[in-house]
Amino acid sequence: MSKIARIDTILLDIPFDDFYDGPRTKPRGWTQRDTLLVKVETDDGIVGWGESFAYACRTATRAAVRDMFTPRLIGQDCRDIAALSREMQRQLHIQGRYGITIFAWSGIEMALWDIAAKREGVSLARLLGGRKRASVPAYASLVRYGEVLPVAHVTETALHAGYTDVKLHEIALDTITAARDAGGKDLRLTTDVNCNWSLAQCEDMLPRMKALDLYWVEEPIFPPEDFETLAVLEKKFGVALATGENACTAFQFKGIVPAVTFVQPSVTKIGGILEFIKVAEMTKAAGKVLMPHCPYSGPGWWASLQLAAFLPELGMLEHLYIQPRSWVGRDYPLPQNGMVAIPDAPGLGFEPDPTALQNFTVTD
Repeated sequence: MSKIARIDTILLDIPFDDFYDGPRTKPRGWTQRDTLLVKVETDDGIVGWGESFAYACRTATRAAVRDMFTPRLIGQDCRDIAALSREMQRQLHIQGRYGITIFAWSGIEMALWDIAAKREGVSLARLLGGRKRASVPAYASLVRYGEVLPVAHVTETALHAGYTDVKLHEIALDTITAARDAGGKDLRLTTDVNCNWSLAQCEDMLPRMKALDLYWVEEPIFPPEDFETLAVLEKKFGVALATGENACTAFQFKGIVPAVTFVQPSVTKIGGILEFIKVAEMTKAAGKVLMPHCPYSGPGWWASLQLAAFLPELGMLEHLYIQPRSWVGRDYPLPQNGMVAIPDAPGLGFEPDPTALQNFTVTD
């Protein structure tokens, strides 16, 4: 038997640049990224690493790991991860089925899979059933600039770096058009609206997005779980829609998968590896396209890569197109000409970078 002996968290706050040093009329909105590492140790000496979603909720997610999960998990046999996942979700449903509760569990569950694969001396993809590929395409996911000049400049920068796919986080027609003009007709372009459009704005903007030949429009409307409206909008305007990054557990995806073309589970938010695989199976059965949400630089990125190695039907991975002061993990697998080589080391392949831990660990 292998029991959970200790669960710790490490919080990092790493500043980043966004590839644009020119004039701006608006201040930068996002300048640093929170990463919550979850470290699980077993009584037989194996250490596993996971990542829980922590953007602007780091204190709450960390507290959930410490106060809600750790007392229930210490001393538990960690080998049957599926049983633990069912039991933790059942015990903690009163605290909420989605959001912070599942963010916290995602990091722990990920670390347990890291342990399981390390125990066997194989990568997670091989433990799950084998590597179907050694590399995966990635797209450049830009931060929101909200201005024409930065959007055009960074789109061109990503193209020169070898990307053929770029995702914006722009919500205005002028900035989206600027990216299309800068990238040309051969650039495959998408935008994440982050639920900022009303229904009237969707009906106005989606025909314009079709005219600009966007590959998809992501989360156009609030609330993101208004699946019926998403299905109507996609069919009415002929523009592929994407959603799923804010959904937790495979259960929520029962409404998402039939509604949109591109399905976007996030391994740090959905409940970890097993819930992600369930969504992948649902997506494949429905003939939809799996496009993971994974703008991370910790174990969430490594876990997404292992899932990409295991799941041949997966489309592309999302790479947040920024210049951090430090990468969270050693030997960070960066895209090269739009492709990422997938590590084949035991477990997830993640080990924290000591320099990042030393310089950017937060104590709150």
